[in-house]
This record gives sequence, C-alpha cells and structure tokens, in this order.
Amino acid sequence: MASSRERENKRIGEEILELLSRPTAKEKTLAEKFRSQGGTSVREFCPHGTKSDCRKVRTNRPCERLHFRKIIQSHTDETLGDCSFLNTCFHMESCKYVHYEVDSDKTRVLTSNSTVSTGVEPTKAVTVLHPPQWIFCDLRFFDMTILGKFSVIMADPPWDIHMELPYGTLSDDEMRHLNIPALQDEGLIFLWVTGRAMELGRECLQLWGYERVDELIWVKTNQLQRIIRTGRTGHWLNHGKEHCLVGMKGNPEINRGLDADIIVAEVRATSHKPDEIYGIIERLSPGTRKIELFGRAHNIQPNWVTLGNQLEGTRILDEELLKRFYAQYPDGNCVAKPK
Repeated sequence: MASSRERENKRIGEEILELLSRPTAKEKTLAEKFRSQGGTSVREFCPHGTKSDCRKVRTNRPCERLHFRKIIQSHTDETLGDCSFLNTCFHMESCKYVHYEVDSDKTRVLTSNSTVSTGVEPTKAVTVLHPPQWIFCDLRFFDMTILGKFSVIMADPPWDIHMELPYGTLSDDEMRHLNIPALQDEGLIFLWVTGRAMELGRECLQLWGYERVDELIWVKTNQLQRIIRTGRTGHWLNHGKEHCLVGMKGNPEINRGLDADIIVAEVRATSHKPDEIYGIIERLSPGTRKIELFGRAHNIQPNWVTLGNQLEGTRILDEELLKRFYAQYPDGNCVAKPK
C-alpha cells in the first residue's frame, strides 16, 4: 500500500503532467484555424459490418453508422467466407468468396451547427489554392533546375524492391543521382519507402542534403475498415503498412503538432497512397509551393506541381515556369533521353 508521501508525489506528478499536456492559446488558435467549417460531414463505419450483424448486438435496430451489404452472385459460396482482397480482388467476376458494397439505403449527410469550445474565438482560415499543374516527363533525364524552389517535396519512387511489379523501376544509382537538391534550399521532403528501400531512402535523404526528422506510417485497412492481414507484398511477412520518411533542410516555418504520425486508410489501386497525406502536408505548410515526383493522374492537386511519366500531357499555368520550360524543351518533349 502506498504511503501518504507517495500518494502526494503521485498527485503532484499527475497535476504537472496535465498542465504540460494542455494546449497553449497559440496551439488552440492554430488548431481552430484548420477546423472544418460548419462541422464535420464524415460518417463512421459500423464495426459490426453489415446491418444484420449490427442488429444482433443492438436488439434488432441497426445503428446510424455506415454499413456494408454482401454481394452474392451465382458463383458465390458463402461457406468460404470473405475474400481476402475484397474490393481490390482482381477476379471478382469469378471469385467464389464473399465481396461487399456500401449499403447506401437512406444514406444521410451529417451536418452540425454546433462548435466545440476551445477557449478561443474561431479564426477563419485564409487558404490560398492555386490550380494544379503537371508535366509529363522522365525524371531520370528531366532538368529540375527550370522548376524553381519549393517548400515541400513528396515522392513515391518506383524503387527496385526485387519483386515483380506492374510498372518499371529505377535502379539504386538512378535514385541516388536524381537532382533533388535543385528543388529546395529550405523545406520538407516526404519520401515513401517500402521493403529494402527503407535503408536506401535514408541514404538518399542524406545524399540530397536532408536530415531525417520524422516518419509517417500508413496502416492499411481493407474495404471493411479492418487491418489487412493478407497482403500482396512482403518477402517473408505480409505487409500491412507503409512508411513515409520525413526529411528537413534548413529551418522552414511550419505548423508543428497538428497531426499524428499515423494514417489509417483503405487500400486502393496498386501504389495509390492515402489522400490524407495532402491534408497533413497542407496544414504543415499552408498555401506554399509544393511538388510531387513520380505522380499519376490521381495525384494532381491544387498548390502542387506533379511530375511523372504516367501523366497525360503537360499543364503549366505559371508564366515564368512556362518560359523556362519551352526554352529548355522547345518541342515540349521531356521524356526522351538527351543525346
């Protein structure tokens, strides 16, 4: 049994911890700046999955959350259970396992006129959104110096991870020699890595002049919002997560402490990263110039310049950049290897 002195020390320690964990007025104001206007319209998924399973634990009335319904086709054998890949299954037309779709009956949009009191007056965020731009190019040969400087870089490289992949990859040396330093004098870089590329990614950050300061982890869920246990990647264990290294150069002005370092999000097409990453980056560095390397059509975003060889055409709205681009590439072709 604890003595009175020990109990008093514990009480004092808990009070100090509570005081230290309270957000400051500045932190409250910053968080309020990025709060969704008019409340949230996001709906949670029911942990029980289908309405019928929900009714079993709620005395015949399903909850107000989103549910799924089973897709039962002529070839479906319910005794086999759920398909491991669900909506990412490559053979849904013939797969005998159970698949699902969102039960959209009476789907409603939640609105809220109430706000959570934070002890500070709400501050309306002034968000600067510039139209998206993109360049169809081969990053191994593209002249990065014409692009100017960026506050944030994000890259999802086609690493050579010694596995069969549905796209071309870059060798380790090709990754090391990318002219990333030309894009940034000061700022952040977000570098997606997986498998053996985790160590190579750290090496590249150092070669490009960055200090690795943090790391994001994407915990992958399936269509039913459950942790993936049977993935398509991994040499020895099925991978249920991916890592994004965060590097810093210089001392950029950023909003610290707004987001967590874990993203829990559903898996979609091959190499399609969660959209939540863009919100995290925008809150860190709002309204600044950003560039994404090895992007595809789904990566095109406001405030971002996207580069990659899987984009359709080129769209440059910045007049100065457009002049530099055509001065370097008069015919607009920046995919071919320079002679």
